[in-house]
Amino acid sequence: MSKNNHPSTLCRPLLAAALAVSASFGAALPAHADYLWLQTENGQTRAHVGELHKTPGPLGELSEPRQVVAEGKSVPPSADPYVLTQAEGAPADQRFAATRAGSDGVLTYYQARFGRQETKAVNDLELVPTTPQGNTYQLIFKGRPVAASQVNVDTSEGWRRMLAPAKDGTVSFTPSFPGLYVLEVTARVNNGSVKIDGKQYDEVRHTATLSFEVPQ
Repeated sequence: MSKNNHPSTLCRPLLAAALAVSASFGAALPAHADYLWLQTENGQTRAHVGELHKTPGPLGELSEPRQVVAEGKSVPPSADPYVLTQAEGAPADQRFAATRAGSDGVLTYYQARFGRQETKAVNDLELVPTTPQGNTYQLIFKGRPVAASQVNVDTSEGWRRMLAPAKDGTVSFTPSFPGLYVLEVTARVNNGSVKIDGKQYDEVRHTATLSFEVPQ
């Protein structure tokens, strides 16, 4: 991918002007769609792609995998680029991003966050708790609040829920049992398209997750 054709640069004006937020199985999007999420295992935070209840998808299909520590900044990858490190001065919550250029003409930006201590966004699209460790979330796109039409919740216990926004655009959810929780939302660019390395992508999506553990 050439530097001058970086997709995030090409899509920024269009996405800012026309952002449509929908669940991954909403009427405008496929019945099921992969997402990227972060999960702590054996003391390490690792990125996974696919769906929480299915066999993880191939990470090799992703490009530009990176741990994000601040807006526009990332840390050098470890030996395993999908294992996050706790960089000095990094935020309390951990973040990761990657891109997938699909053969179906869909370009997807995956953005994941683990933890809900911070009340600010770093990734372009991010679900942000309104209070530290709180149960109400605001969807933020490039520093601006936007309303999600719905947010999906997946849990390690196999329990799922769809959250509808309140009048102010926030969504609220109170965990009821211990385990891993993954909140997911997908934003699609209306009439968005981009050409990268000579290939045309007729649909551009941003998929964001917020995952956290509820202890026993």
